[in-house]
Amino acid sequence: MKRTIIEVILALALLGAGAFGWTNWKQNQSATNQVTELKAASEEATKAAAEKAASVKAAEEEMTALRAEMAPLESQAQQLAAVKAAMANGATLADLEAAYKSQKKLSAERQVGLGAVRMLTKGAEDPAAMEAFRKALEMSELGDRKNTICAAQIGLAAAGEKVTIMADCLPKGAKPGAAKGEKAEPGAHEEKSDDKHDHGKSDSHGKPDDKKAPEKHAVHWSYDGDMGPERWGKEFPTCAKGKSQSPLDIRGPFVKTRTVVTTDYKEGPLKMLNNGHTIQVNVPAGSKLRIDGVAYDLLQFHFHRPSEEKIDGKPMAMVVHFVHKNAEGKLAVLGVLLKEGNENPGIKTLWANMPMEEGPEVAPEGVSFNPANLLPREFDFYSYEGSLTTPPCTEGVRFFILKSTVNVAKEQVAAFPFKRNARPTQELNGREITTN
Repeated sequence: MKRTIIEVILALALLGAGAFGWTNWKQNQSATNQVTELKAASEEATKAAAEKAASVKAAEEEMTALRAEMAPLESQAQQLAAVKAAMANGATLADLEAAYKSQKKLSAERQVGLGAVRMLTKGAEDPAAMEAFRKALEMSELGDRKNTICAAQIGLAAAGEKVTIMADCLPKGAKPGAAKGEKAEPGAHEEKSDDKHDHGKSDSHGKPDDKKAPEKHAVHWSYDGDMGPERWGKEFPTCAKGKSQSPLDIRGPFVKTRTVVTTDYKEGPLKMLNNGHTIQVNVPAGSKLRIDGVAYDLLQFHFHRPSEEKIDGKPMAMVVHFVHKNAEGKLAVLGVLLKEGNENPGIKTLWANMPMEEGPEVAPEGVSFNPANLLPREFDFYSYEGSLTTPPCTEGVRFFILKSTVNVAKEQVAAFPFKRNARPTQELNGREITTN
């Protein structure tokens, strides 16, 4: 009996010891799990802290860079505020308007200047300021007035207008804004190249500024490569979407017209420009083209190689585009095709004086030239409504392509500094080609 009691007691002791041991094991296991969880949480916290520290450091570096960029902007803002305060009384605007009142027509530079003074005096919502900027753009669109174009575009954008700002007008790294239309993209007028109908760098179709040398600029379009003609539409939508684009492959059927076209070109001092896209000759006032009696002033003429226009699918060696503008600002281009043959005396004079590298206008001393020296005797023509043949490809340009060609020697063609500066022909899109 006694033994049995002892065995029971021992059994109970063993059970108690086992229970105690199991309880301790469970507690240890729980503690181990907690330690593991705390360790993982600690590692996560350490990682998050490191990432946050890196973010803070990056933010601090960005802030330092922004402060460095803001410093000159703050100075410019102070300068602008000072100018605006000085204009606030309106005296300068009144004086400027009085000075311009006697002039029948203001230049693009004066229009943009007037717009700027009105904006500073009256505010960005002043309708007259916006109108002055728009007129400046219309007048500069075909010219080589980059600064004027930039000022007008930025002025309109500052007033909330939806206008495309040329890439050349923006700070480095900035992107052009969405455009409401393309008119604000002038710049190269037709290619800064030759077609600028160009007025050279000016814009082949615009009036050159003889007093200013063309500025060196970042080329945003070209005749080949990443910004060749097939990609002009990326920055200049009309080049891709326009329905009346130039040049054309001229082929029948033709529509008869009674339009009368005559020229009255005058001899004057030779002024030439290599604008990086063509050779352009800026013409002094006095030479005119008349279309049914309406006078168009000859602004400049420039060259394309090969000819941009084709006749029944065939181009000529080169073409000369004579760019004219009437009193209403309408453009007309007279095209003379150059066929490979005998030496051309007129081109011989031009080539002897042309600048081979892009740069400012040159005016060789004692050399004069009459644009009529490049015209054929006969004046039968093909005509159509087209566009600038260079960006921004603005439409509404009247073209007259003479049927008679003029000779140019093979050596003269080879001496032209641009191996190819011609835009491919464009779709007719239902337009009529007329002939006299």
